[in-house]
Amino acid sequence: MRLVVGAAVVDDLGAPTRLLAARRSAPPELAGKWELPGGKVEVGETPQEALHRELSEELGVTVRLGAEVVHPDGAWPLTAALQMRVWWAVLLTGTPEPLQDHDELGWLQRGSWASVDWLPGDVPLVAAMEQLARLER
Repeated sequence: MRLVVGAAVVDDLGAPTRLLAARRSAPPELAGKWELPGGKVEVGETPQEALHRELSEELGVTVRLGAEVVHPDGAWPLTAALQMRVWWAVLLTGTPEPLQDHDELGWLQRGSWASVDWLPGDVPLVAAMEQLARLER
């Protein structure tokens, strides 16, 4: 099982109202679907190190990580071969730009986080995050 990491980049860790979504441009079978930014954990990296690297490469930003969005089984199942761990995050430096693997970014308002065509594995995660964000306020 391969581990990937994702960031739920929000405007406020304590009371998030906006979530950053990224639209895939590659590979062709995923193009046009939305996801949380992030990527695969490489050998020798911690999940958090991988997430910081991926956000720098994909979006040109640095973030402060908050709490992990925990799945009851430990990681969010994406496919038969991929599991994902996700952390809440806020921007520290940079303005997010679609530098790699994405052609568009969008800030979604709380209450409409499910309004884009998410990758299938992200759908239950986004629903859980929106429920958590409602509880935080």
